[in-house]
Amino acid sequence: MSIAIVFPLYNEEENILPLLNATLPVITKLTKDFEIIFVDDGSKDRSPQILKQLNKEKYIKVYTLKKNMGKATALYVGFQKATKDIIITMDSDLQDDPKEIPLLVQKIQEGYDFVNGWKKNKHLEKGDRIKRLPSLFFNNLTYLMTKVNVHDYNCPFKAYKKEVAKDLFLYGDMHRYIPVQVGNMGYKYTEVVVSNYPRKYGITKYGSSRILRGFLDLITIKYLVGYKNRPLHAFGTIGLITGTFGFLINTYLFFIWLGGAGIGSRPLLMLGILLMFTGLQFISIGLLGELITNNSARDAEHIIK
Repeated sequence: MSIAIVFPLYNEEENILPLLNATLPVITKLTKDFEIIFVDDGSKDRSPQILKQLNKEKYIKVYTLKKNMGKATALYVGFQKATKDIIITMDSDLQDDPKEIPLLVQKIQEGYDFVNGWKKNKHLEKGDRIKRLPSLFFNNLTYLMTKVNVHDYNCPFKAYKKEVAKDLFLYGDMHRYIPVQVGNMGYKYTEVVVSNYPRKYGITKYGSSRILRGFLDLITIKYLVGYKNRPLHAFGTIGLITGTFGFLINTYLFFIWLGGAGIGSRPLLMLGILLMFTGLQFISIGLLGELITNNSARDAEHIIK
């Protein structure tokens, strides 16, 4: 058994060494074949200098992004660079407990492809309990829209078989919905309850702006998992609805014209024509998407179990 641990980080100079010291005793008891990967997401503090010193160790790999590109990109880099059979991800703020890594590894050994952490008793700072409401809302909304049954989609503490991690489509803030991608790709998944501790050093990277981004990302992931391989169903449906409204409007105006009334100056005529052309454009986009999907689907190796 070989294990890679991926730590994405941004401005965590005070947490890096304590995190490493807490992780090493745990991982060395599990296996002698391991690697620890730090992905620095464009830190502005002393994190790059600290990581440069740690990079001298053979079991440590450090990758520094050219600028702050987001957690999803940092995870993607870590996944692509990982070489071990099992990949563990954790945040670098010491709110996750490295001592619980064996719990996730055990589930992988039991045959699961992916293990999601569940911060059942999440620690909240004083006055921050109201901030939990958006998370509860999005967790429930995500389940209703995707039917992937986990409690805490955005928990950073996860375990993957290597092929699962490398198969993920990550950009922007898509790390929030990794369980959705995993579930819809047909992988076997489960979850385990994990601890969550208060942050000792540094400041949280989460703000209220993530609420809107999270909603937009949910719409995106719903489209990707639902219509990625059948784009005509998505665009064609919109096109048919739009075109039908346009057709009904123009039919109504046609009968008015037959009755002798003028329709050339009516804004409704322009609306009807616009809706029909818009519907035709959506259907055309869907057909183009089907052509692209059909060509990419010719390589069947990536869907064979």
